[in-house]
Amino acid sequence: MTMTLKEFSKTIGMSQTTVSRALGGYPEVNEATRRKIREAAEQYNYHPNSRATGLATGRSMMIGHILATRTRHEMVNPIFGDFVASASKTYAEYGYDMMFTRVEDGNEEASYLKLKARQVLDGLVVQGPTVKDAHIPILKKIGIPFVVHGRSSELTESYSWVDVNNRAAFKRATQFLIDLGHRRIGLINGLEHMDYAFRRREGYTEALLESGIEVDPALMSCDEMTEAFGYQRAQQMLQTDAPPTAFVVSSLISAFGVRRAAEQRGLVLGKDFSVVCHDDDLSYFENGRDVPIFTSTRSSVREAGRLLAELLIEKISNPKMKDRHILLEAALVVGTSTGPAPSAG
Repeated sequence: MTMTLKEFSKTIGMSQTTVSRALGGYPEVNEATRRKIREAAEQYNYHPNSRATGLATGRSMMIGHILATRTRHEMVNPIFGDFVASASKTYAEYGYDMMFTRVEDGNEEASYLKLKARQVLDGLVVQGPTVKDAHIPILKKIGIPFVVHGRSSELTESYSWVDVNNRAAFKRATQFLIDLGHRRIGLINGLEHMDYAFRRREGYTEALLESGIEVDPALMSCDEMTEAFGYQRAQQMLQTDAPPTAFVVSSLISAFGVRRAAEQRGLVLGKDFSVVCHDDDLSYFENGRDVPIFTSTRSSVREAGRLLAELLIEKISNPKMKDRHILLEAALVVGTSTGPAPSAG
């Protein structure tokens, strides 16, 4: 039988308002009390009813995730699934539910004003920002609490975000291949109007230029990060007179496509060609078990989801808090997909 807020509060000897506010992340509840209530909730298997909590706190207890209209595959992307699963678990711990909402490009302000007028959301998550994202300044102007998963390079406004250091990760990945003797290195990237892909290309080109290697546009390609895209673009590059001996790839999914294209030409991964990819440590799409298949720049998207959810709940609870920035560094994990350039022996 499910325990109600009233029953749980009586069991632990605290008021319903204190329990609701502690689980809802309100800053006026001291940390010792909050921890005691959360531990008790776990002990008694109590899960807050968002409607009851909303009545006690004056909130909707609902958080919205903005779906981009500019990509076709986001809902079936395992990166999106892991991020949302982790964020939703954290929301639930604080008594929040979540919903997805779509905001059409070019009509952002009217859409957000409607959401605010309906009072259906306490906060919003902006995912996949572009290099100059239109959503962020509008949300700042309207005053809805929000956090961005990523950053927007060309915006000067202050806002809260959680992001991976994509530029540093891809500079390190490219330099790793250069140190192995590779000079023809292909970049299989995400859509470069998206900020993460823009930063990854910057890191890749910076490593090449610092090593005195000319940046060749013929070795750079971007699109949505599917297996088919990785396969098709790698196939095209490998058919040229001066094919790459290595690839830096923005997604584990696309990296499997790169491997398929190379192996169809009789090339052996880690011997005849090398691949370093970005690995989000996905639960449904693993990069091997004990030994990684691909050398990768690894950052957990589930950890990003948890951190972002906690940051947004903190902003909802304390609207006057200063904007916070959480920059996650990616680890370089060496797998079986890299080796010396063939010409380097």
